[in-house]
Amino acid sequence: MVCLGNICRSPLAEGILQDKAWKAGLKWSVESAGTNDYHIGEAPHPLSQKVAKLNGIDICKQRKRKFVAEDFNRFDKIYAMSADVIDEMRSIAKKNFDEKKVDLLLNELFPGQNVDVPDPWYGPEPGFHQAYKLIEEACEAIIKKASPNPSSSGDFQASLKSKTIDGKS
Repeated sequence: MVCLGNICRSPLAEGILQDKAWKAGLKWSVESAGTNDYHIGEAPHPLSQKVAKLNGIDICKQRKRKFVAEDFNRFDKIYAMSADVIDEMRSIAKKNFDEKKVDLLLNELFPGQNVDVPDPWYGPEPGFHQAYKLIEEACEAIIKKASPNPSSSGDFQASLKSKTIDGKS
């Protein structure tokens, strides 16, 4: 999961998807990162931590790290929180950028519509709740695709189960 600062949206996405994966019995490793150089080593925004905790998820031990080109070698799927983040990832990764591994997280809810997760950084607490809700719904869609379900494609399920899904974008 990747956003600009790895402080608000992507830590929520990491925590939510990892929690859902564990509960679904999926042995995924989910991480998050940011494309900018700010906040390296810092914990998620206090309001991201608060909203996550209100929903039963503890993200307080996460620390911001910078997205790097090698992430395309480490992860099978990279979700971006917004289109500008994909542009930044492309710039950082250069020849390592792999279009097939990248998507906007909310395309899981709104396929092909390229909707951004609103960045709550500058706003009051309700924006963090809104971001959480959107991220949670998208993560639920990811888990449903990967979980055993007669109406889902078995090949796709097997592919997801055999891979590690990353929380960077």
